[in-house]
Amino acid sequence: VNAYVKGNLVRLSGLYTNDVGTVIDPSVVKVSVLEPGELPVTYQYGVDDGVVKDSTGNYHLDIDAETEGVWRYRWYSTGTGQAANESAFEIAVSPF
Repeated sequence: VNAYVKGNLVRLSGLYTNDVGTVIDPSVVKVSVLEPGELPVTYQYGVDDGVVKDSTGNYHLDIDAETEGVWRYRWYSTGTGQAANESAFEIAVSPF
């Protein structure tokens, strides 16, 4: 798990490939973010401004991470290119 200091802008990246490793754009791209102590929030490419397409199959979402603890996130797609991947990062406890 990557660790960051409270107040960092954390970039969550999602990459989509097909079964032979070719980078593709799925029909629908979403990312759900679970902040410590909160309910998950889901963002969708083309609907929510925060989800950015960097190039074919490459997407990101920047999170202003103020809450200490482990954050979890899940990139997933539906339709053509259906896939899912989960990961996490930690905002370290700060004495400030």
